Amino acid sequence: MRYQSTTGLHHDDILELVTRIHHILQGRRASLRRKRLGLYKQVVVTLILLRQNISQMTAADMFGISQPTISRIYRRTLPLLGRVLQFTGISLEEAVRQDHLVLVDGTYVPTGNRPAQGRELEKANYSGKHRVQCLGIQVAATYHGELIAVSEPQSGARHDSRALEESGWAAILDHEHVSWIADSAYSKYSALTPIRKTTGRGRLDWEIIFNKVVASSRSPIGHAIGHLKQWKILATGYRGRLHELPETIAIFAKLELFRLGW
Repeated sequence: MRYQSTTGLHHDDILELVTRIHHILQGRRASLRRKRLGLYKQVVVTLILLRQNISQMTAADMFGISQPTISRIYRRTLPLLGRVLQFTGISLEEAVRQDHLVLVDGTYVPTGNRPAQGRELEKANYSGKHRVQCLGIQVAATYHGELIAVSEPQSGARHDSRALEESGWAAILDHEHVSWIADSAYSKYSALTPIRKTTGRGRLDWEIIFNKVVASSRSPIGHAIGHLKQWKILATGYRGRLHELPETIAIFAKLELFRLGW
């Protein structure tokens, strides 16, 4: 099995996760005897579900077990991954204190239509820009395109500027001593952003040059988001319980930071 393409992690990284989880289970005196799959394969199948967003029935066929068993493995292993990765990476506040130049952009996580959740929630999570039901997240990366942090998800109908406030990131970033670059959606803040076109006149030559420089400086955040969305639940759609999505997004962020070696 090509672990990096299938699970998103190298074989040695998976072994490290398995070791950490094993220590937790030992502390709980939890036994894995009589389980259809050993701990290593339980971690692997959970990573495959996260990375590939395949159905649990497909995963069950791959490992020769039933779909309910896959479901139990997933629901048992996912929070364990979150726990063993809780100290992975640095916070956005710490990145700012270390004088990192921070790139920020927003993206969305499709959630599918959920009429059973109620009309108000369905309306709040509908993004007119992307024309899907979704939750929005803010992503911060270094100038080299390495992920720093992912915000808590906000309603899909929120504009990026408002989502930055509601996530608490505006209070961290919007200071004169903080160096950060973003697109024009964040022009109300202290970020370096492209110059918007003024009504009634064309762009000046220096404005065109300035905007090109800002756009090229922002390109690494697109790469960071692209790598993050290789965890395909974030790209192709989340099918689980909606109230569990914020915790799942946090685990995705930690997995990506772990993959990068933070």
